[in-house]
Amino acid sequence: MPDLNPATLRINVLSGFTVSLALVPEAIAFALLAHVSPLTGLYAAFIVCLLTAALGGRPGMISAATGALAVVMVSLVSQHGVEYLFATVVLMGILQLLFAAFRLGKFIRMVPHPVMLGFVNGLAIVVFLAQLGHFRLPAAGGVAGDWISGQALWVMLGLIALTMAIIYLLPRLTTLVPSSLAANLLVSALVAGMGIKTRTVGDMGSIAGGLPQFHIPQVPLDLHTLYIVLPYALILATIGLLETLLTLNLIDEITDTRGKPNRESMAQGIANVVAGFFATMGGCAMIGQSMINIGNGARHRLSGIVAALFLLGFILFLSRWIEMIPMAALVGVMFVVCQKTFAWGSLQTLTRIPRQDAIVVIGVTVITVLTDLAVAVLAGVVFAALVFAWQHARQMRASTHIDAAGRKVYVLQGSLFFASTANFAALFNPGTDPGQVVIDFRNARVMDHSAIEAIDALATRYQQAGKSLQLRHLSPDCLELLVRAKPMVEVNEYEDPHYRIADDRLG
Repeated sequence: MPDLNPATLRINVLSGFTVSLALVPEAIAFALLAHVSPLTGLYAAFIVCLLTAALGGRPGMISAATGALAVVMVSLVSQHGVEYLFATVVLMGILQLLFAAFRLGKFIRMVPHPVMLGFVNGLAIVVFLAQLGHFRLPAAGGVAGDWISGQALWVMLGLIALTMAIIYLLPRLTTLVPSSLAANLLVSALVAGMGIKTRTVGDMGSIAGGLPQFHIPQVPLDLHTLYIVLPYALILATIGLLETLLTLNLIDEITDTRGKPNRESMAQGIANVVAGFFATMGGCAMIGQSMINIGNGARHRLSGIVAALFLLGFILFLSRWIEMIPMAALVGVMFVVCQKTFAWGSLQTLTRIPRQDAIVVIGVTVITVLTDLAVAVLAGVVFAALVFAWQHARQMRASTHIDAAGRKVYVLQGSLFFASTANFAALFNPGTDPGQVVIDFRNARVMDHSAIEAIDALATRYQQAGKSLQLRHLSPDCLELLVRAKPMVEVNEYEDPHYRIADDRLG
């Protein structure tokens, strides 16, 4: 993290102010997406942004309420009420703290790129579908109202189109003001100045407020409550950490620096525990706002802290103006977010990448839409791992020749592990092989305990056939674990490979 001097101080303060302006409309939109009050989203953005900026492992990254979390929160709030959401956010933070305590941040490297493409595509579709609820009349008695029609529909569509046009076109003229904020301000001014009748944020309830107040979630402290909130907390914690750590990796690449994933996970956990006890919806890293901050040249924690403090100032002193923002403007912002989130280039590459990778991209996208992001990513990682294992299992092969002593020599190539042991065993035929056989592991790698058992079983087959078997170029780790085949191993400390086998008995 760079030292603060007048130049970096100016860059980080101005960037923080710009980010705070960009946070306002999206925090409100995500709160409405989760079916909670706009103030709940704004307070969440303030608390999460402040604490992660001060304590996190990636200076310059911005965290707040996000759409990925809001999508999951909808069903919880609808079925059980907002108090259960606050309790879930607290438990979500505790789970993230446990994740950090066990230093599990490194496992983000196990998420393949096709899984990430499906992840972002599915997220974009889910957020888009969630916006369609704003085209309905207010719900009554728990039942969604009818679709709006007539003049109200055309007014809303026109305002949405105007909002999106401003967001896309304004950056061609100036980048001094975030285009999403400018679109909200201009559309709000148009609606207020011309007296256009359309739903506004104020119709959802007042967002005027003071400082966040400490609030213990009003839920029964029993196993039934835990049964309700634990599944949601697990999903939210997983999604939050996925988005956060992937954003951290992206910023690392852009800035050619290295963040601290476990420290960032700890900060996210602390922020969400505090957010839950202050009656907010929690949050995680935001790719869009983080890119704004990094693009402005901000590399210090100060930028995130300034963004959070300005956001609180908006809540305390500018609530009246925020309530004038039309719902159509927020929907327009979210439509643009969906369009920019979706990896459109992945559609063109589906026919060029391997078939199994295309299946992963499509599968993760569909599962995300039908279930949730955590299940989709887990399914994608498992499928990709199975495909990887299958492909490498098929690569186990051997070439044979007769050496000067008349022995048949098998020269193995490939990785010997649980998925390739059957192919390995099929390479040999002790019944028809000559009396002396040599198996050379120079170009093969023994990976796990299943491989060790396969070697021992092969040695037993040759012993039972009364044949002489010699094993060459096995690592010391492999030799240590062999039981029946150990006397057949030719040891050469200068040529034998030195690698570690994935077996718990090696400590």
